[in-house]
Amino acid sequence: MSAFHSPEYIAHLKQVAPSLLEKNAHNTDVNQAMADFKVGENDCPCFEGMFEFSQISAGASIDAAIKLNHKSTDIAINWGGGLHHAKKQEASGFCYVNDIVLAILELLKYHNRVLYIDIDVHHGDGVEEAFYTSNRVMTVSFHRYGDFFPGTGDVKETGVGEGQGYSLNVPLRRGIDDTSFLNIYNTVN
Repeated sequence: MSAFHSPEYIAHLKQVAPSLLEKNAHNTDVNQAMADFKVGENDCPCFEGMFEFSQISAGASIDAAIKLNHKSTDIAINWGGGLHHAKKQEASGFCYVNDIVLAILELLKYHNRVLYIDIDVHHGDGVEEAFYTSNRVMTVSFHRYGDFFPGTGDVKETGVGEGQGYSLNVPLRRGIDDTSFLNIYNTVN
C-alpha cells in the first residue's frame, strides 16, 4: 500500500479503530489526524478491521495485476475493489486505500502504458489525481456530473505537464438512459 499512499497515512490506518476514538475523544492530536486524513467523517467511517479490509482489497487488485503481467490469466476481477476515491493521504467516498492505483503501478512494471476506464456513476477522482501528470496512464471516466459527489470530472480536466491529454472525462447529466450511455461509450471507445 505504501507504493502509493504516504507512510503517515498508512500508519494512521493501522492504528485507528473505533475503540481508539472513544478513548481519545478529547485528544486534539488524534482529532487532528482524523481530520487531516479524513477518516471518521460521514463518508469514511472508522470501523473495526478497517486496515485489514484495506489490505485484502488492495492485495487482491495487486495480485490480479501480477497475474495479468505474468500472463497466467487474461481477465482478473476484484469484486471487493474499485476504491477509486482514496487519495495519497486521505480517505474519500468510503475508499480508504486506492487499490486501482496500486494495481496500475504493478501493471506499469511490465507495460509502457495503461488505459484505465471508469464507468462508476462517480468520477474516479483518486485515480485521475494519481496519474494527472503522467503520460504512461490514460484515465477515462464516465460519470454523473454537476451537483454530485465528488464534484470533479469536468471535461476541461485533461491532465497537466507530461500528462496533458491523458485524462478524459465524460461528464453526464442526471437521467441518462442505458441506450444513450451505450451510444456515448461506444463513440468514445
